Amino acid sequence: MNEARVLERITLNPKIMTGKPVIRGTRLTVEYILNLLAHGTTPATIREEYAGLEEADIQACLLFAVKALETTTFMPLSLEPA
Repeated sequence: MNEARVLERITLNPKIMTGKPVIRGTRLTVEYILNLLAHGTTPATIREEYAGLEEADIQACLLFAVKALETTTFMPLSLEPA
């Protein structure tokens, strides 16, 4: 599936979850799904817990995060010794 099609699964609407990116047709934020994954929850477990979610929805969350980070400039809070 191409990137544009995958990203269509993520929507932003100021009336839903205060405008945070969510999986289309749900109130599940990208942030929430990424947090579950970061803490070790498997995609299969997430799909079991939230009926109707597809593997592509979780892939869309990951791709959305990648795209968001591509255009982000990072400034170090402190310099680490070399």
